[in-house]
Formats: sequence, structure tokens, C-alpha cells
Amino acid sequence: MTDQNIIPSLWYAGNAQEAVDFYVSAFSDGKIIETATYPEEGLADFQKDLAGKVLTIDFSLHDFRFIAVNAGPDFTPNPSISFMLNFDPATDPQAREHLDELWQKLAEGGKALMPLGEYPFSPHYGWIQDRFGISWQLMLTNPDGQPRPFIIPSLMFTQEQTNHAEEAIRFYVSVFKDGLPGTMNPYQEDSGPAKAGSLMFGDFSLAGQWFAAMDGGGADHAFKFNEGISLMIMCDTQEEIDYYWDKLSAVPEAEQCGWLKDRFGVSWQVTPRNMGELMQRPQAFEHMMEMKKLVIADF
Repeated sequence: MTDQNIIPSLWYAGNAQEAVDFYVSAFSDGKIIETATYPEEGLADFQKDLAGKVLTIDFSLHDFRFIAVNAGPDFTPNPSISFMLNFDPATDPQAREHLDELWQKLAEGGKALMPLGEYPFSPHYGWIQDRFGISWQLMLTNPDGQPRPFIIPSLMFTQEQTNHAEEAIRFYVSVFKDGLPGTMNPYQEDSGPAKAGSLMFGDFSLAGQWFAAMDGGGADHAFKFNEGISLMIMCDTQEEIDYYWDKLSAVPEAEQCGWLKDRFGVSWQVTPRNMGELMQRPQAFEHMMEMKKLVIADF
């Protein structure tokens, strides 16, 4: 598995292990990489019932890493950040069958946001929210199109952020030194709150990884970005941590334990790559809970 510099972090209200076990069984090559637990001592009062229980689970699906955070009911994932799954007949002759198989598994106890069927942009596509609240877009891709990874995090800009998707892409590719814009397909006419010329679909690359973005059209959406799904930036030095923190953080009251919110409401975690090693230091968890931006020397 290659190094992944941006890892989606999924928040669960005490059932992270159950969710991860489901994903690694549903996907053909899912793997649990590492599990960390809460310390037995030094927890805040609201965390004491989590002592010794699972804290995070690092896992992969199709060699794409995720972090599952096992915590309280503070945040709930929603479709503002979903995961596109590209089933490409050019690399998998049974792409349609494999798409249908995974759809059936993810649909157990979940709900379809867009039913599986034919759409102008794909002959076979569906958007599903699984029973743990994570949303997946399963798409049969054009074998003659530009190749893309199997899993791509997708950001939908809704409510007050509608019509800002292209602006956000331009901002993100300016923050990441190797950021690159990709496809930009605008709406040709107004679509609900999304205005003509705003982004129906776009993609972009950050730190060598592909992401997608779109303005929510058709109807007003009841959801928007929150901490239920955040993007964790893995940093090798304090200088890197300082850089991304200064560039991205725009909501001071959201700064806590390495978490921040940018000006579009997207949550990020700016994290040392050797976080596991740092957390082995005496009282590391207590020290982390006192920080906003993570400072390696203070662990």
C-alpha cells in the first residue's frame, strides 16, 4: 500500500468496530490495518466510559485508507461528503456485476438517495447511504474516459455554500503545493439553488489523490458539511502542520485536538504522520486534549 497523505476520518457513536467489520466484509479486499484504544486513565469526565475501548481503527478498502473514530453522539455523517466508487469495464470485465453485488450489501439497512439505474452521466449508477450513515456513489464508468481511482471522496456544497464548489476547488489546489484542477462541468441552467454556471461536477487532485466536488442542485438539501466526516492531512514535520493549519483554519471555535474547519465548512485534521508513536508517550492523550493545533514537541 502506497503512502496516503489525506485520509477520510469517519465518526461513529460507539459502533466503529461494527461498522468497520461490515465494510471489510462487504468490499472484496477490505483490511483492518491497526486499532488504537482509549487509555485507562487521564480521560475527561465525558470520556470515562470509553476507557480501554476502541478509539480509532485504521482500515483500507481497495488500498484506500480510512480512519474510523469511535466516540460519542456529537456528530453524524451525512451525504455532504460521500465516496464515489468507479467500476471500470476497461479494467474489470465484470464491473457491472460487481457494482450490483456491492450495492446489495450496502443497501442492507440503508436507503437509496438516487436509485440504481441509468442516468445521463452513467449507464448504471446509484447513490446509497448505508446503515451506519456513510454515503456511497456507485458508478459504471465509461471505459474510454480518463482513468480515475476506484474510490474518490466527493464534496457536495449545499445551503449557504451552494454555488461555491468551483471556488473551493481553486482554493484547495492553491493550498496544496501539487494541487491540480481536473474536469469542470457546469450547470447549463438553474437547478434549484444551484445557479447556471455553478459546478454540476468537477474533480481535482491534492497530494496525488483525486477528489470530486459539486454544487447541490435539484432541491434544497437538509445537510451540510460537519465533523461527521473529516479529512486528515498526514504531516511529516511541525512546519507542515503549521502551514496547513494557517492556510485552512477559518473557524476558531472549531479548533480542537488537531481539528479545524475551513471557510467552506469542511472539517480537516492536521496530524503528525507518527501520531501512533507520539501517543505512546506518558500522558500523551491528556496533552493532546489540551491542544488546538497539534504541537509535536508538546506531546
